[in-house]
Amino acid sequence: MRGAFLLELGAVMVSLTVLARLAGRFSFSPIPLYLGLGVVLSEHGILSLDVSREFIHAGAELGAILLLFLLGVEYSVGELTAGVRRAHVSGAVDLGLNFTPGFVVGWALGWSLTAAFLLGGVTYISSSGIAAKLMRDLGWLGNRETPAVLSILVIEDLVMALYLGVAAALVLGASTGTLVWSILGAVAVVAAVLVGASRYGGRLSGMVFGQSDESVLLGLLGLVLLVAGVAEQVGVSAAVGAFLIGLAISGEAARRADRLLGPLRDLFGAIFFVFFGLQVDPSTIPPVLAPALALVVVVAAGKMVAGWVAGRRFGASKGGRLRAGALLIARGEFSIIIAELGVEAGLEPQLAPLATAVVFLLAVLGPVAVHVVGTVHRTRPSSRIRSP
Repeated sequence: MRGAFLLELGAVMVSLTVLARLAGRFSFSPIPLYLGLGVVLSEHGILSLDVSREFIHAGAELGAILLLFLLGVEYSVGELTAGVRRAHVSGAVDLGLNFTPGFVVGWALGWSLTAAFLLGGVTYISSSGIAAKLMRDLGWLGNRETPAVLSILVIEDLVMALYLGVAAALVLGASTGTLVWSILGAVAVVAAVLVGASRYGGRLSGMVFGQSDESVLLGLLGLVLLVAGVAEQVGVSAAVGAFLIGLAISGEAARRADRLLGPLRDLFGAIFFVFFGLQVDPSTIPPVLAPALALVVVVAAGKMVAGWVAGRRFGASKGGRLRAGALLIARGEFSIIIAELGVEAGLEPQLAPLATAVVFLLAVLGPVAVHVVGTVHRTRPSSRIRSP
């Protein structure tokens, strides 16, 4: 049994390596490939992976926590507040155009209110990881539309901190009164963390900051897991707890956190996507392709509009506004984390295959759209932000 476990786990890791290199060679996100590998290895797939499922489940939970923690590390409280002030209108447009289609489709399919709410979250949130990688790879970090894209992503991630708390309460079958308290509690927790991070973030960073990488790594990882565990115990999503503690880490500790935990995030993040794919029966995907394709068209257009509105407010050119919209199209880690809440609760059998299809298609369409728009509307010196 132990030999079979190591054999299967090793085969999964080698497969992930090949897929990551393949994605890197063609400059697109490996997320759809990881999801596809999970579907292939699912119980009803071409190959069935059984022995390593428990380990992969635990690794997937750790991957989701690290994904959200390091996402929070990328932002400071000042960036959050500045982004909300400057892009609140385009953020509202983004929410309305991209959450509504998912919710409406879920409701039209006869799903419960909770399942429809989760599908709305799947279609709403862009992939910060894919967008950031595309901007780095294409050299667009200095473009005038880049602050517009980052502001939209900041608002989305802040909304997600509240959304996940509400979603967790809905999944647990909370009553109306309990749900109201969950919403108020989520708002209070987020506000408290933002205030605490602005005032005491330096002290917290100093607590985990040490001379050796070993002490920093152990301190950060232990702190993140403790906060995530406490969040789960009080009825708040562990992902929210991880994201909020990431916001509180700043300065040199934040830079070292990204350097030390980044490889672990990539490793367990890949395992997280594989695990989600393992829960999808390939035969359930064809029946949901029609609504998936409809959602892809509608929400891709919604992101283009949101990017156009945000880019205009930041003074970007026509090409810059189109580039901003294209950068927001891809969905990824957050969408799968949301869908996983419903899958674990057994809410709706079609949620996993529909979310998989939507994320797969948009994670591929997003980079393709970025390259097409970038080719048609190349950046010009006048459209770039001048360094002071």
